[in-house]
Amino acid sequence: MNWSDVLQEPTLQDIPFKIEMNEWGKIVLSPASNKHGMLQAEIVGFLREHRKPGKIITECSIDTPKGVKVADVAWASIDFFRKYGFDTPYLEAPEICVEIISPSNSTQEMQEKTTLYLSKGAKEVWICDENGLLVVYSYQGLLEDSNFFPNFPRKIEF
Repeated sequence: MNWSDVLQEPTLQDIPFKIEMNEWGKIVLSPASNKHGMLQAEIVGFLREHRKPGKIITECSIDTPKGVKVADVAWASIDFFRKYGFDTPYLEAPEICVEIISPSNSTQEMQEKTTLYLSKGAKEVWICDENGLLVVYSYQGLLEDSNFFPNFPRKIEF
């Protein structure tokens, strides 16, 4: 199964799970919680409030060497959109990919996703834990602040 098959499968349209694919083309489901949704909405709100020229994407699918991964939130520059438009999944990661940790996520999984997004061109990966604490990673490792959004919040209040 490939990503376009997943998108067209009627039985997968209204399930309360985040869908990704692993490197063997198998579907991986992650349950969604209301807390996760609120954190996602607050991050989108921050990005919109501190708008830079670009687009905010929720549930952004990115083709990686380990299958299609879906960033909870992404921010992409105008140049990125000129190049990739509405391709699904993106063959390159937008400049910022955000993952919100769910109870089902392991530390190893988040480290792997961070590495995958950076290897596909992301400049920053923001990781938000269940308490709203945010950290930013780049190829240099853990960053003190976002290079794109200097007013980056250390904690999402909700």
